[in-house]
Formats: sequence, structure tokens, C-alpha cells
Amino acid sequence: MFKKLLQVKNNEGFIRYFKNTSWVFGEKILQIISSLFVGVWVARYLGPENLGILSYAQSFVAIFLAFSTLGLNGILVRELVKNDADKNLLLGTSFLLQTMGSTILIILLMVGINFSNNDSFTNKIIILLGSVTFFQSFGVITSYYQSIVKSKYVVIGSAVGLLISSTLKIILILTHAPLIKFVYVIFSDSIVIALGLIYVYTKGTQSIFKWSFSLKKAKNLLRDSWPLILSGIIVSIYMKIDQVMIKEMMNNQSVGQYAAAVRLSEAWYFIPSVISSSLLPAIVNAKKHSQELFYNRLQKLYDLMVWVSLAIAIPMTFLSDWVIEILYGNEFYLSGQVLSVHIWAGIFVFLGVSREGWVLSENLQRYTSLYLGIGMVSNVILNFILIPIYGVIGAAIATLLSQSISVLFAPLFFKPTRISFYMMIKSLSFYSLIKNNKLKND
Repeated sequence: MFKKLLQVKNNEGFIRYFKNTSWVFGEKILQIISSLFVGVWVARYLGPENLGILSYAQSFVAIFLAFSTLGLNGILVRELVKNDADKNLLLGTSFLLQTMGSTILIILLMVGINFSNNDSFTNKIIILLGSVTFFQSFGVITSYYQSIVKSKYVVIGSAVGLLISSTLKIILILTHAPLIKFVYVIFSDSIVIALGLIYVYTKGTQSIFKWSFSLKKAKNLLRDSWPLILSGIIVSIYMKIDQVMIKEMMNNQSVGQYAAAVRLSEAWYFIPSVISSSLLPAIVNAKKHSQELFYNRLQKLYDLMVWVSLAIAIPMTFLSDWVIEILYGNEFYLSGQVLSVHIWAGIFVFLGVSREGWVLSENLQRYTSLYLGIGMVSNVILNFILIPIYGVIGAAIATLLSQSISVLFAPLFFKPTRISFYMMIKSLSFYSLIKNNKLKND
């Protein structure tokens, strides 16, 4: 009887988490669809020059974004799960810390723009986009709903905000609005989402006015989150420095050409997360039985990631010019060449995401920041070398090479992670597939 009750309870728990994950996954799909249709339409309307200004400003802000979030979101979810009784104290402390972080971000932006060659209009956009982070501090409410496995409410609010935002952007396109009005829409998006989160949170008996601050709690949260802040800074520089460097070394139009291609190339990056999260339990459970089974399943995951990424990269290489012309128009004539190179970085992104499960199961998280740091430094150096020679194509080559260095070659330098290099090499050389076919033939 007890076993049956336990089984029912476990099934109910599984269904609860499955529904919650489904809502989050649905939100991601909705965002991708919106980006593919409305986002592409906006890019086509703005053209390379204005898209370049907007993308550069977004990348400039993104480099400092880790100072706003302070790496607290994941930590906050963990603490809320552990001690729901401290909910108001945790939410209030995290909110104030992130608000202070947003203030630091604005100060850094104001200092940073003085070292650029931007005009006053571009700097205005940067400060406006940076100010968005103040409203994003209400994202602590999202962490709360994640902790109680009720993301449904947040997703519905985000979907409504996305619908409003998409509608406003379409109206701006049809009325031939200038670039600055699109920036105002992005700014207003954050306000709408913040108001939506507050409404959902206060709909019951809860209130943001019950939140409180604790200096002791703040110190504890920051003590746990500082490695994530460091990782966030490294990731931001790693992922966004190319567009900033293109602007500083070339011009806004070149940034627009590059950004258009990168948006299509990175649109596929949600796939490895979905696959890995689905297969991770089976891989981790295999370790309970034997190391051999564990690594066998991990190898198969790497093999799958290579095949899926190749299935995307090969067609996009040959169809890149056609895809760019259909979606963006003739103005983005260089984006096709950029896409045909940048799309191959996806192979290493897919492998890197699939490796995270192994890193966690082996408790090797400390090496992740080292990999990212190596990738960041190599990306900056390669951009400095290749952009003056090959222009935006050079930036795409730099991304491809730095991703391969970070994901594939960096683990080779550390003994505990060296096996990751050998396993990925097997997948990239199709060793596993050849071996499996040979066994079948024998």
C-alpha cells in the first residue's frame, strides 16, 4: 500500500515538473517564432545601417549585463526551494541587490562610451537600453514561481508582453517610424513585463511591499553568486565583443550585415538544450550502474549532437545567400557569406551544451569558467587579427575558431577533463559510427 502511494506521489511530481517545463519550452518556441517573423521584418525595415546601430548598442550593454543580474537568479531559486519561509526577505534582498547592480551597470556604460567613437545618438540608445535593467530586477518574481514549479503564470504574462511588443513593432514598420521609436518599444517592453509580473504576484495575498532587506542575507547571496558573476562577464564579452569590435574597427553597416547573419545562426541554439535536458537523466542514471555505460551514453549524445548540427550547417552553407535574400533582401549582401561560416560554430556550441551534464555529474564546474576565459581571450585576439584582413567574414571565422578552442581544445589542458577532448574527437571523426557499423557487419 505504501509503495503504491509513493508511486502515485512520484507520478504526480513528474507530471507537475513536466507541465512546468512544457510551459517554459512553449515560451521559448513563441519567442523564436516572433524573432523569425517580426524580428526579421524589423531588421529588413531598418536596413544594415540602423540595424547595425541597434545591434551594436545591444551588444555594448550586454557586455556589462552581468553586473545587473549579479548571477543571483539561479541562486535565488535554490534558496527559495530550501527555505520558503524567508521568501519576502530573499526576494527583497535580491531585488535591491539587482537594482544596485543596474546602477553600477549604468555607471560603467557612461564611463565606457567615453572610450568609444560613438556619436551622441548611439550613446543615447546605449543608455536607454541599459536603463531597461532596472525594470528587469522584478525578474526575482520569475525566480519565485520557478521555485514553486508554477512558471505557467509568468509565461502567460511574458506571452502577453511579447504580443503587445510585436504589435507595436509592426505598427512602427507600417507607419515608417524612425529607429529611436523601436528603441522606445524595447524600453517599454521591460516596463510592461515588470507590471505583468507585479500583477501576477499580487493577484493573491502576496505583496511586493512585504519584501525586506537583510545585509547578512545579501552577503551570503553574493558569496555564492560571485563565481557566476565572473562567468557571466566572461560569457558576455565572449558572445558580444565581436559586434562591438566590428563597429569600432569598421562601421555600423558592417555590424548590421554581421548581426543579421548571427541572428539566424544562433536561432538554432535552443536545440541542444532541449535534447540534453531530455537525455540527461538517462545518462546520469547510467553512472549508478557502471562508468562504462555512463560514458557510452555520453558518447552517443556527442554523436547525436554532431549529426544534428551538421544537418543544420551543411544545407545552410549552400543556401545561405538565398535564405538571406529571401528574409532580409539585397541590402544584406554580405550576410550570406557570414552565415555560411558562422553556422559551423554551432557544432561546437551543440557539443559544449551537451557536455554540461557530464561536468555537473563529475563535479567539474570550476573548469567551465576556465574554458570560457580561454575562448574569450582567443576570440578577442582573433578578431583583432582577422577583422582588418577579412572584415565581417573575419569576425565569423574568429567566432568559429574560438568556439572550437573553448569547447574542444581547452579541456585537453586539464587532466580531469582531458577525456572530453578524446570523446568529442571521436564524434567529429565519426569514429563511433564507423566502429558501430563494423561491429554490425562482423
